Parts: sequence; structure tokens; C-alpha cells
Amino acid sequence: MERMCHVCKTMRERGDLLRIVRTPEGEIKVDESGRAPGRGCYICKSPECIRKGVKTPEEVYREVLQYASKF
Repeated sequence: MERMCHVCKTMRERGDLLRIVRTPEGEIKVDESGRAPGRGCYICKSPECIRKGVKTPEEVYREVLQYASKF
């Protein structure tokens, strides 16, 4: 199933994108399973989209970069 990158608006397969979720408790994190409860958005794994799209605390930004570097 395709999803749209929140930053560059490119349609990609869901597995090719990162899902960032705000949990019901208000925590912002990478959703590795793709099924975590809460509001989420998808972004490309490219450093450009991550840099433009993650406007959250520095530790969340580092977590997203670390997760994306696995691919």
C-alpha cells in the first residue's frame, strides 16, 4: 500500500517510509511496527526529508536519523 511522504509529497510503498507517531501519552517516536496507536505521519528515509520534516526535540531527531541509517 502506498503512502505519501509528509515532506516531499512523493508516493512510496509504506515499507519505504518512516512512520513518526505521537502516542496517546504525547510521546513522539519512530513507529518501527507501523501499527502503534496515535497520530502518525510518513516521511522518506532521506536525510533531506528527515531534516525538513522532524521539527521536534533534538533527541527525537537523533532517534529518527539513527533508525533511518539502518536502511
